[in-house]
Formats: sequence, C-alpha cells, structure tokens
Amino acid sequence: MMGILKGMRVVEGSAFVAIPLAGMTLAQMGADVIRFDRLEGGLDHTRWPVTRDGQSLFWAGLNKGKRSIAIDMKHPRGREIITEIICAPGEDAGLFLTNLAVRGWLDHPTLSTRRADLVMVTLLGDRHGRPAVDYTVNPSVGFPDATGPEGSTDPVAHVLPAWDCIAGNMAVSALLAAERHRLRTGQGQAVQIALKDVAAAMLGNLGIIGEVAVNGVDRPKGGNALYGAYGQDFVCADGERVMVIGLTERQWQGLVRVTGTGEAMAALEAELGVSLNDEGARWLNRARITAILAPWFAAHRVAEFGDAFDKSGVTWSVFRSFARALREDPDLSAGNPLFAEIEQPGIGRYPVPGSPFAFSAAEREAPVSAPLLGQHTEEILADVARLPGGEIARLFDEGIVRGA
Repeated sequence: MMGILKGMRVVEGSAFVAIPLAGMTLAQMGADVIRFDRLEGGLDHTRWPVTRDGQSLFWAGLNKGKRSIAIDMKHPRGREIITEIICAPGEDAGLFLTNLAVRGWLDHPTLSTRRADLVMVTLLGDRHGRPAVDYTVNPSVGFPDATGPEGSTDPVAHVLPAWDCIAGNMAVSALLAAERHRLRTGQGQAVQIALKDVAAAMLGNLGIIGEVAVNGVDRPKGGNALYGAYGQDFVCADGERVMVIGLTERQWQGLVRVTGTGEAMAALEAELGVSLNDEGARWLNRARITAILAPWFAAHRVAEFGDAFDKSGVTWSVFRSFARALREDPDLSAGNPLFAEIEQPGIGRYPVPGSPFAFSAAEREAPVSAPLLGQHTEEILADVARLPGGEIARLFDEGIVRGA
C-alpha cells in the first residue's frame, strides 16, 4: 500500500462492524493493519451474507487490505505473542484498535507496561461497559418509533447499522487524534468510545433532544417524507417510484417549474397565507403539496422528466433494490474509480470498493482483497514479533498458530 498513511502500523482485535470498519478505513489509506483472530476465526468470521458454500461476504467486505494472523488466544504463549505484536517497536507503531472486552492481559494498563506510548482505542457497548449492538441501541434512543408509515404504531428498525458505521469512523478519528498528540508530546493514551454514546450524541447533534426538551414534541412517523422540509415518494406512469426532494429553495423552485404546478402552488399559498419558499411551511403542508404533485407524476414516465429535473437542479432518485442498483447504477461499477473487480480468495471475482477518499497528495489506491484467516501468520511472526524461524515452526507444530 502506498497511501497517505504509509508507514503506520495498526493492530486490530475485533469483531462485527465498527472496529473492522475502522481498521479497513486505515488500511485503505495505506496503513499496515494487522488483524488477530482465534484459530477458528473471530465471532464474525462466518457472519451473513455468505456464499452458497458458507464463505462470509461480510467478513471479506470489512477486512480488505489487512494482514491476518490466527492464534490461540487462550494459550499463554499465544497471548504473549499478541502482546509483542501490539507493543512492537517503531515510531509509527504501537496503535491498537479493539472492541474485545478483555481485562488483564489485553487492557491498556497492562499493555502500556510493555510500551508506555501505546495508543489504544476501545469501543464499548454502553458507557457502563455493558454489551450493545446497533439493533439494540437504535430502539433505545427512539428512532424506530419515528420510522415507518405515517399513522402506524409499529416500530421500524433500520436495516443500515448506522451507529456502527458512525462509530467506526469515530474510532479512526480518535486514533489519528491520539497519534497526533503522541507525535507532539511522546505520550500514549487510552481512548474509549461507547456505541450508545455515539447514538446519543447524534440524537442531540441533529436537534432531536432539543425538539423534545424545549418544544415538548415527540416526533411522529412521517413515512418517506423528509422531515422539516419537502421530500416525498411518487409512483410514475411507468410504475417506477421516485423520491423527490425540495429541501432548499432552489430544489423546490426547480420541482415546481418542471412539473408546471406554479399556479396551483401560488393558489395554495394564498389560501394558507404562507410562502412555500419556507421549508417549514412545506413540511407542515406536505399533504396538500403532495396532492397537487401526485397527478403529474402519475401521468409521466421517468424518461420524460429525468433530464429536465437534472437540468433544473431538482434532487431526485429512482427507488431500486440492491440487485437492481448493482445492475443499473454506474456508481456501483468499475466506471467509478472507487470500485474494481478483483478476485477474493475463497469467494471469486466481483466488484469491491476501495477508499472513498480522494487525496490530492496521494493517488487513490486500488481495492485490495481481504486476507484468508491466518494468511500472514508466518510473516507477522517474523517481521513484527521478530521470532526466529525455529520458534515459528514450533508454534505451527504445536497448534498455537495457524496459516491460511
């Protein structure tokens, strides 16, 4: 890897989404990221989605560009080797990402006795140290009660693990901030992030806590409507469903202009005594606006208005399934520099993304496949732990480590 973080070495002990995502993000920027796992693989090694023969596409997706060592984490020598890898010398090393709840040999106080300037970022479930995942955090803070069809009373859990995704990138920010502090002061530190705190912070950052605490409003379900402005889905003459956004005044004016509904909207404004250029007024009167626009969409095919929407600055999209998006959207193909079709060992050839970042100081790195479990065990033992060849052979013979 020749990315902007070339030379940095990060060790990762993790499972599932957030910390694997953090490690992969760093790897795709050029860091040498070493993931250690149990001999049989981590808790996420067979996580769905899987291929027909049980190979995890999930694991392959979140571990691209890393090096893998498989080691007996219960064996005293296995634990000692992991410690040596985490605390190995080097001014760009001594960086550890984890969400494993391990006290004693794998906690910061113990590890920092081996390397005082160790930077360790740990993701917890909640601030009390209790376990939590996205699908428990999301309902605990209220989002499912505000998601789903208007008028429904059933909570709707979101299929995207949003807090995991945000927490993973916050872990990257935390690691790089602590590493910058170390460069200035020489001091290492432990950083903790709780998944529930990530959700709680965003609940406040988006104004939702204030909405409840100050206005006394518990946000109702709005279906597919865009809260606080205008955004709605429509079924078109060709059966396609589109999402149309009127968040800004420019988007709103473009939508009205292309649909030819200016007179009807002006009449509605006169009746209500409001200006629909105000986004709040659009939200409060969304049902009346939708009643004006729906017949227009029902009478037009997407091919008849798509170009006009684009030229007028309307923000819109066709609804697609995952499979249809992969077939139709050029942004999910090798036509986008983000993607390349590569061979993933054990799975086959398919398109995978690299890093979304485009740095002017470094060329975009092509996507790299995820390793097989234990693929780099021998080289990590030699190059990082600096073990002699005889001991490495003995570790394999005794089943303390394994290769791919």
